[in-house]
Amino acid sequence: MSILRDCLAVRPVTEADLQGSGKLKKVLTAWSLTAIGLGATIGTGVFVLTGQVAANQAGPAITISLLVAAFGSALAALCYAELASFLPVPGSAYSYTYATLGEVIAWLIGWNLLLEYGMSASAVAVSWSAYVVNLLDEWGINFLPKVLTNAPLQAVNDHIKTTGALFNLPAAAIVAAMSVICYVGMRETARVNTAMVSLKVLIIVVFIVAGIRYIDPANWHPYIPQNTGAFGHFGWTGVLQGAGIIFFSYVGFDTASTTALEARNPQRDLPIGIIGALVISVLLYVGMSTVLTGMVPYTQLGVDAPVAVALDAHPQLNQIGMGVFVKIGAIVGMTSVILGSLLGQPRILLAMADDGLLPPAIARVHPKHRTPHVATVVSGVIFALVAGVFPLDILADLISIGVLLAFVVVCLGVLVLRRTRPDVPRPFRVPFAPVTCVVGALFCGGMTYFLSNGTWWRLLFWTLLGIAIYAVYGYKHSKLRKR
Repeated sequence: MSILRDCLAVRPVTEADLQGSGKLKKVLTAWSLTAIGLGATIGTGVFVLTGQVAANQAGPAITISLLVAAFGSALAALCYAELASFLPVPGSAYSYTYATLGEVIAWLIGWNLLLEYGMSASAVAVSWSAYVVNLLDEWGINFLPKVLTNAPLQAVNDHIKTTGALFNLPAAAIVAAMSVICYVGMRETARVNTAMVSLKVLIIVVFIVAGIRYIDPANWHPYIPQNTGAFGHFGWTGVLQGAGIIFFSYVGFDTASTTALEARNPQRDLPIGIIGALVISVLLYVGMSTVLTGMVPYTQLGVDAPVAVALDAHPQLNQIGMGVFVKIGAIVGMTSVILGSLLGQPRILLAMADDGLLPPAIARVHPKHRTPHVATVVSGVIFALVAGVFPLDILADLISIGVLLAFVVVCLGVLVLRRTRPDVPRPFRVPFAPVTCVVGALFCGGMTYFLSNGTWWRLLFWTLLGIAIYAVYGYKHSKLRKR
């Protein structure tokens, strides 16, 4: 019983937690936080996954999938906003869960967040590689053989098989490059990210405006293609499975919450950054997917570079340079997503190490740059290797289920803290809290039903590995248990 009690112990919310700390540089404004959220949101989802989900799950009804995912994300975002303003600490859902539902559940959520952020960086890097190779081919540059620009593994009917390739070198290289920027400092990272976000938002708007002229309404019929007989392949099950997969596209606001210690006024600016990033990204996603599925039949979009397919189908756009312009924008956009993912991951590792659940070396902060440099290097090396080995479809499913589980506990965490700490002022409060939180938890939990069986098996393996690490190291070294 004592072991069970230790595992369910809740980390008390201290005055230091409520006030934040000076461990990292406080340089982020409300706009910086919104840009970080957008940087981590608008990338592979808008340039790649919208096309793949349309081709394989939802057809033109990808727009419905996006809105369903946006509804669940909005409920979770409201809960994130309250907890982020209440607890301006790094660690995102891990830290919120530790203060509400106990250590072992927090560990499992944190462990899955590591999967979410790491796989997000790796998945986007795979798409980045496809776009870069495509663009270089157009310019007649082919200095790398195909065995070094493709993943050596692929998923076939929930089984993993080899492709004959050796390593996706461009994907690994971009992860390494973005890790270097994160290592140097938050101010520099924020500036690079803001510049890239501004450019990619401009390019998406230009693509939508230019592409409207080339929409053929016949490409939207049938809007929801008939189910093929397989669960999740068109029909309403496909729309809902598409929503579960596309959740990957909306994780950016979670990244903003991991930078709480670096926000100048976290109680005010974090809610603005979280909600602002989600609202802007939903508008851009729906607009992009509507135009994309109108320009070409959805059956042609199941590739790593669907926007390139849409542009190549309309030479008039390429004649005015739109093809190269949008492809460069996609590359820049995905670069910022990789940067955002690699920004969030080390801060979750930092929070877990500060609590004693990971080795103390992980919590080290660079004396000059004031960044979690050890965690940044570890994350960069591991997920550069992952990006070089695994294909996009395996990585995207794993990210979605990690996000959904984190959203569930964050929604429940608001209710718990409303009961256990009702006295603490909350700069932002979830409207209609009991209903919003319960519906958010049920909705996000329900969406996991529509993910593939292979995703659940891979999650089970990852969870068992996490439990083993907690049992061997985390339980023994937990600072809360020692106190």
